[in-house]
Amino acid sequence: MANALSMDLRQRVLAAIASGLSCREAAARFGVSPASAIRWRALERATGTVAPKPQGGDRRSARIEAHAELILRIVEERPGITLNALKAELAKSGIHVGIGTLWRFFERRRLAEKKNRPLRPNRRQRKP
Repeated sequence: MANALSMDLRQRVLAAIASGLSCREAAARFGVSPASAIRWRALERATGTVAPKPQGGDRRSARIEAHAELILRIVEERPGITLNALKAELAKSGIHVGIGTLWRFFERRRLAEKKNRPLRPNRRQRKP
């Protein structure tokens, strides 16, 4: 993800707009996209500031964390349950989540465990 453009640049673009340039003309002068200049102007009108919002981070885990007690209870009752089976069990309760969401839920709790399939024996093994 790209970094946000600097506050200095944002303020210079908005100052040019305030001095009479259109958003597109100010964008061309400072080498930013017209969409950015338009968004910054709208943001300034709505909030009074053009500071960038925080980027990245976890924004969705709260949805599944609200059901943590139910999920952990199901896993405690059925210790060998697969993520697909757990997803189906949660869907019966009206909770629709993806496999990746469940995986990250367990990974945060250090409960994630990869189930390995048994390996086929090597057919080229030498006999002693």
